[in-house]
Amino acid sequence: MSISENTLRGVPAAKVDLGNCDREPIHLLGGIQPFAYLLTLTADWVVARVSANIAALLGKPPAEVLGKPIHELLGEYAVHQIRNRLMRLSGPDAVERMMGVPLLGETSALFDVALHYANGCLVIEAETAQPDRSDPAASIRSTMTRLEATRNEANLFREGVRQVRAITGFDRVMLYRFDAEGAGEVVAEAARSGIGSFLGLHYPASDIPAQARQLYLRNLFRVIADINAETVPIVPAVDDHGAPLDLSLAVSRAVSTIHIEYLRNMGVAASLSVSIIIEGKLWGLFACHHYSPRLPSLERRGLAELFGQMFAMKLEARLRQSASNYLLHGRQVAESLLGTLVDNASMLEDPGWLGDTLNRVVSADGVGVMIDGRIALSGLTPDESEFQRLLLALNAQATGRVFAIDRLDSLLPDVKTPPEIAAGMLAMPISRTPRDYVVLFRQEIVRTVRWAGDPHKPVEYGSNGPRLTPRKSFETWAQLVKGRCKPFSSDEVQVAEMLRTTLIEIVLRVSEASHVERKQAAERQEVLIAELNHRVRNILNLIRSLVRQTLAGSTSIEGFSTELDGRIDALARAHNQLTSDRWGPAPLRLLIQTEADAYLPGRADRVRSNGPEVLLTPVAFSTMALVLHELMTNSAKYGALSGAGQVQIDWSRDAQGGLQLHWIERGGPAVRVPTREGFGSVIIKRSIPYELGGSADVQFDAAGFTAQFSIPARHVSELMRIETLHPADPVADPLQGTPGSQAGFSLAGASVLLVEDSLIIALYAEDLLGRLGAGKVLVAATVQQAFDRLRDGSPQYAVLDVNLGDQTSIPLAERLRALGIPFLFASGYGERPPGAEAFADVPVVQKPYTLETMARGLAALRRG
Repeated sequence: MSISENTLRGVPAAKVDLGNCDREPIHLLGGIQPFAYLLTLTADWVVARVSANIAALLGKPPAEVLGKPIHELLGEYAVHQIRNRLMRLSGPDAVERMMGVPLLGETSALFDVALHYANGCLVIEAETAQPDRSDPAASIRSTMTRLEATRNEANLFREGVRQVRAITGFDRVMLYRFDAEGAGEVVAEAARSGIGSFLGLHYPASDIPAQARQLYLRNLFRVIADINAETVPIVPAVDDHGAPLDLSLAVSRAVSTIHIEYLRNMGVAASLSVSIIIEGKLWGLFACHHYSPRLPSLERRGLAELFGQMFAMKLEARLRQSASNYLLHGRQVAESLLGTLVDNASMLEDPGWLGDTLNRVVSADGVGVMIDGRIALSGLTPDESEFQRLLLALNAQATGRVFAIDRLDSLLPDVKTPPEIAAGMLAMPISRTPRDYVVLFRQEIVRTVRWAGDPHKPVEYGSNGPRLTPRKSFETWAQLVKGRCKPFSSDEVQVAEMLRTTLIEIVLRVSEASHVERKQAAERQEVLIAELNHRVRNILNLIRSLVRQTLAGSTSIEGFSTELDGRIDALARAHNQLTSDRWGPAPLRLLIQTEADAYLPGRADRVRSNGPEVLLTPVAFSTMALVLHELMTNSAKYGALSGAGQVQIDWSRDAQGGLQLHWIERGGPAVRVPTREGFGSVIIKRSIPYELGGSADVQFDAAGFTAQFSIPARHVSELMRIETLHPADPVADPLQGTPGSQAGFSLAGASVLLVEDSLIIALYAEDLLGRLGAGKVLVAATVQQAFDRLRDGSPQYAVLDVNLGDQTSIPLAERLRALGIPFLFASGYGERPPGAEAFADVPVVQKPYTLETMARGLAALRRG
């Protein structure tokens, strides 16, 4: 809320207005809060910047740290962990967190670490780990159960603030909701006794400037541990290009002096906020205040952030359901309007009847209609001459959509109609030219708004020069609001737009001059209605079938609920993937990974897959989603996944181009042929033959359950090879350059052994090898599995992760050298991984992998 920092630098102060506070660069403050340490790394992992307090962490001042390779400063294990974790960073605003990392060596103190990219560098923030014996998963389950139990919006709000306070321990937690103009209202509060209440208070939009709202959208979590703590500067303050470090995503970003003054005026010593994002917009915040310094652990803060996201999802679902019900009612009114006016178009000029009809969905105190120059008014409206003046002003807006305002004088400054008759309006243009309108009017509602201090504060001279200083008083300030009607909500405007479309249709039907356009619009509407009716019926029939068949095979309400929920979730996950791909073919591998991750969180590595990169058509993708879900469910209940076993999924293309997929379970309990066939078994056996024209065969072998499926070629296609990728395809890592000279390299169908103990990294590396033309990738997580793969077939190349948990791949490297199979090392350690000194001639690919580095390493093997 400051004008600028020009006054502090001897620059003449600009004009003081509310726009100035929107220009304060709060993401470029040049420092962090003292509870953390910060380092930035260049693309070659050299320290470019540090926080001035870095000596407390590394025992060296900034001058001795800058320019050093990171592996000379941190422990090898920590660097390895950081490199591996970077594989998970995706998107420009991604932040990864690591808990309990021994930064200075495996026996050193533990630190919590946050990673993100800024200014082309990797930013590492570290803070001393705080012991936290809570169970995050149990906490989330408990809080979500409580949210599910709420019956209405007010109860949801109250439970939300109670849970955030339980997670963070702050003295006061408020749910702060923004209105359309940016002002905020405290709609729920949980606070310790004796500190008063802010519930129901309003705050002006200037209290949270525009640039702060933008940061709340990018960085969902913000903590200020102690407003009296000294800011720790970043060294150097600017880079070679004169740019300060962008701290938008930093968890320890310093605090604007203006905001500190604002909090100090409120008596707050520490604060915390969690963004609530609804449909990509900032709906509100969980705003937390503490009256002494407070810093929850990074894990606790992450838990609060996760809760905020889950709360937003729950709130968004309820808002959407409410909006859906309202829109359905609006559609019914539109159909009724259409049915009446088709038979008697003259009713459109009866404002009394029209107002009563529209009032069923959009409340109003009066209605005015103008068609072909004829005016009709009913209820509380301006007189005819004033109505014409308003329509002329509407025409000047050149809008072809619904136009809604809660103050007539905002459209017509010299309006003569008293607000107690008509204070606001919603106008629906119902012709192609700006002459015909249906206008709904609402009268004034006089109400009192309670503000946290006077929102119309004057300019003051504060400690930082002439500016809009933070309010020094937060005493309740009551304002009598007059001259406004109840605002038209966004849902009302949306329904009004639908009604406008219906009215336009009627006008077109009765207008001979618009005969062609009317016919085309009617045909488009009929096609859309028919398509919508077809799809809705299909969805309803599918859901009804799932409900009936699941009910028939269930023995309890709990079992029925769990099975039905799982099947619908499987369809939903498949539908989400298809819609993200614009309802085009989608990857089979992603479907398997998504189903395993959803059903076996944290244990998805027990499901292993191997096969070429293929795409399935939408209908095949949805069908396979149900089949794989049932296979996962049965395995978890009765098969390999119920014990210590594993599932192997292999697939290949047959001579006709079809897909042959094998499901193999091993290591589970003894297999028994079921005595009855449930609905899940029906899905497994009959879905692919019935819906895709393929085949399905299941075997209850003693060694483990197996199944084989055949999908016809018309449902299957392959991903493009690397040679056909579009040049704009993102295949590079931000720290390690872009694809260059190796982009045309191809493995030409060669077989590659990939040894990697992290499933996520293995999947990513397997994808890279496939894109480089590998015909087959043999994946192993351990040395023993790798030896087994060698017995199954002799690969032409091998990629070995050196460190495999409690063992290394050195014995495997010795075996590959004896067999004459060329291989390269992959490592998250330094230039030469520890333990590989005897293999100085073997190429090393540094993690995180990129398409370029993988191609370069394999090309070196081929040249060798």
